[in-house]
Amino acid sequence: MMANSPADILVELEEAVAACPPERCARILSAIVHLLVAGRERPQELLVNVVDGVLLRLTARVAASALVQLSTALAELDVAPQATLRHLASHDDADVARPILLKSQALSATDLEAVATSCGEQHRLAISARDRIEAGVTEALLRCGDSAVWFALIRNPGTRFSDAAYAALVEKAEQDGEITKALALRPGTPDTVVRRLLSASPGQKATTPAAHDVASNPPAPTAPKRPCPADYAAARPEIVALSRVGKLNDSTVNRFAIRGETANLFTALSVLSGAPIEIVEHVMTDDDCEGLVMACRASRLNWQTTLAILSNRSSLRLSFAERERAQKIFETLLLSTSQWTVRWGEIAANASTGVPGHRGATMGVNR
Repeated sequence: MMANSPADILVELEEAVAACPPERCARILSAIVHLLVAGRERPQELLVNVVDGVLLRLTARVAASALVQLSTALAELDVAPQATLRHLASHDDADVARPILLKSQALSATDLEAVATSCGEQHRLAISARDRIEAGVTEALLRCGDSAVWFALIRNPGTRFSDAAYAALVEKAEQDGEITKALALRPGTPDTVVRRLLSASPGQKATTPAAHDVASNPPAPTAPKRPCPADYAAARPEIVALSRVGKLNDSTVNRFAIRGETANLFTALSVLSGAPIEIVEHVMTDDDCEGLVMACRASRLNWQTTLAILSNRSSLRLSFAERERAQKIFETLLLSTSQWTVRWGEIAANASTGVPGHRGATMGVNR
């Protein structure tokens, strides 16, 4: 029979420390977890200190499945046995460590930094998914982690970046354009960091003569390939279906932009804004971003999605000045719908005279 009172459990713990079969160890471990969880509303410091050493010994005597259960239970406690917690967080089996690394608030930033430095990528990825990551932990993850960890940190809104972390990211971005894109699109990235990102180009530190020649004489940027009628015909049924069920939203359009799904993106903007495809094609390929910003605003997209579309519409980098101007236009339109409507009508009229094959249709605006 499983012991229920703290006194009974502690007597059985003393016996378990000496020697007992793995099955009994697992049973006692379960009893301890029950005791800790059931008493989480009352002061736990004394209790966890009493059982910590015994728990630590028991972890060496039970199967990995029991350790996963223990880790999952301890991860929910605000006060937890520290030695056991640290042991499980750095366990070689990432399945055992993951619950604590992902959720435990009882594990200190120092403990997390130690795990980030000494353990494997699965451990670092678990830390990178925490709701909040302190700046020191972020620096440790950036020092030791691979690209998957870097992207996980950038995409996690709870990550705190120090100046040193931003400097490391900017340096890495000089060799990896995807990091530039992810960090530039991340809400909260300081303007000074965005300026440094956009002023550098991937590969600029390459030292070979061939790389130097390419950097000195970069190829002329090319406009994105315009979809053909068959592409639009294939894309439209899915886009219309997404719109009807309310799933043609910022997340979906952002994904189209990032993945370069041009036919889907153009069709989505057309459906959302009410504009003919010809108008969307015109503003998407226009050197001036103003028309495209207005099309995105007419589509009720947010600024981050608009920035993603601007940043992915061609191989031409969006300069910091262009980004600032685009955001100012977007925010102005948000405050002044009447002015935005007039300016959009002018763009539609101008576009209709310059797009081959345009049928003279005017852009409808969803209010």
